Amino acid sequence: MQRWPLLLGVALAVSCIVGATWIYGYRQALESLAERSVADLALASDRVSTQLQIYQELAVLTADHPVLEQLESEAERQAAQWVLRSIADKTSALDVFYADTSGAVLVAAAGVTGGDIADADYFRRAMQGALGVGSDVLAENGRRAYFYAAPNFAPGAGVSGVSGVLVVVADVEDVEQTWQGSLPAVFFTNDHGEVFISNRPELLFWHQGQETGANAGAAEEKLDYEVYTQGEYEIWTLSGSAYLPRRALHLTVDLPVIGLTGQILVDVAPARRLALLQAAALAALCLAFGSFLFLTMERRRTLAEANAVLESRVETRTRALQSTNSQLRREVSERQDAEAALKKAQEELVQAGKLSALGQMSAGISHELNQPLMAIQQFAENGDAFLQRGQIDRVGENLTRIAGMSARMARIIKNLRAFSRNENEPMARVDLVQVINTAVELTASRLETDAVTLRWSPPVGENPIYAWGGEVRLTQVFVNLINNAADAMLGQDSRAITITLEAGDRLAVVVSDIGPGIKEPEKMFDPFYSTKVVSSSEGMGLGLSISYGLLQSFGGNIHGRNGTRGAVFTVELDRWNEDAAI
Repeated sequence: MQRWPLLLGVALAVSCIVGATWIYGYRQALESLAERSVADLALASDRVSTQLQIYQELAVLTADHPVLEQLESEAERQAAQWVLRSIADKTSALDVFYADTSGAVLVAAAGVTGGDIADADYFRRAMQGALGVGSDVLAENGRRAYFYAAPNFAPGAGVSGVSGVLVVVADVEDVEQTWQGSLPAVFFTNDHGEVFISNRPELLFWHQGQETGANAGAAEEKLDYEVYTQGEYEIWTLSGSAYLPRRALHLTVDLPVIGLTGQILVDVAPARRLALLQAAALAALCLAFGSFLFLTMERRRTLAEANAVLESRVETRTRALQSTNSQLRREVSERQDAEAALKKAQEELVQAGKLSALGQMSAGISHELNQPLMAIQQFAENGDAFLQRGQIDRVGENLTRIAGMSARMARIIKNLRAFSRNENEPMARVDLVQVINTAVELTASRLETDAVTLRWSPPVGENPIYAWGGEVRLTQVFVNLINNAADAMLGQDSRAITITLEAGDRLAVVVSDIGPGIKEPEKMFDPFYSTKVVSSSEGMGLGLSISYGLLQSFGGNIHGRNGTRGAVFTVELDRWNEDAAI
């Protein structure tokens, strides 16, 4: 119940705002309409004044025409009449006539005004030496006429110096033809307040509060109007004519040059519609905003009621969730401990895999170390014998060979230590040919024992091929690939491994064999995946997984596929770039 007074107050406030907006918009539209109407009225007044001015100038210029100086004889009057008639024909004037000082018409082009104009105001004005103007309806044909009377000054013509008056009669209908109906309702009233010129025939000869004249060709009906003001503007409410606006803005302008008052009636319906649209737009906006506020308040009230219900439910659920959350934290802690243990176990398994590979190569490594040792012993004994004989140069040769064998053993031991400890070498320039040669050297004894033929021909050229990576880790990768290829061919009579180096934009080392190929290519890089018995002396299934991780650590990659015969593994490496290294 409390919402209804609030809604009523809001509706009242919106009504006041909309009403004020309509009034303000109406006044603004009236101001704009008045500016245009003033221009239209000025244009119509200029047209009337300009067209009538032609007859004014005609009267002034013709008043002292030589043919008018002597009009005593009939021949002189006929000659003057011919001249005046010619002027009337050329200028479309209703009549052009000349009167003496008593007002008697001496000569006329058409004779539409009768023979005496002594009582006409324009004649009396001309007799005073000024230009006389006037308007009237001709009795002969009922046409509206506008008169210009110009005095004719002659020597010895009396006190005023006027010897006669030339009158030019202009046809008002001819003036109206050029602008009739082209503007809003425009009319010109004379000194008596009668409409004498208009672009609306129904307004002719109309007086305020009187019936329209029959001469206008309009119906004999009452034209009523009421006047009220809107701000500084005068608004007429009209009735009695279907050709005039219901409500019109009324403006006036004085035209003393032609003795008329110009008036205009402009329909204010567009201004009212514009104000109504503005008020309606504001009302719609206020209604939309009010509806939004009302719906928002209703929604908040509904939400508040629902919130009270939910709070009790949330409190109950919170207690249950707190218990569940405590249990989840315990489970998360247990899982974190399990993940840490799993990670540690994986690291231990990787190391175990490397040690397993060392175990597989142990016999060959022992042979590789024992052979240099036997050679060193033999060269030492030969050197002692040559020394006793005094053959010093032969002693030096044996010592040089002993030094080479020692360097070979040191290199083998260094590679084994790095391979077993998984040293993290910094990224640097690596001679790829030398790395492959080292891997071949480490696996040579094993391949010789298993009767495996290794085909490896380094690229011909003096310049070394440098790759980006770690020397020990790359050696470990190629050792794993060679050992895996050898293991795959143990059950075959023919065994061969081919290593090729492709030096393009990116370096590629291809290791292929003639074994049975890869049974499950999608799993070959998974940890502990092996076609051999896992945890046996033959391996743990970690070789390819370790190789994949080592290559990824310095931007390389490895791909495996089945070739025409056997497996084909491709190791891709980036070339070493001195600028990139800096």
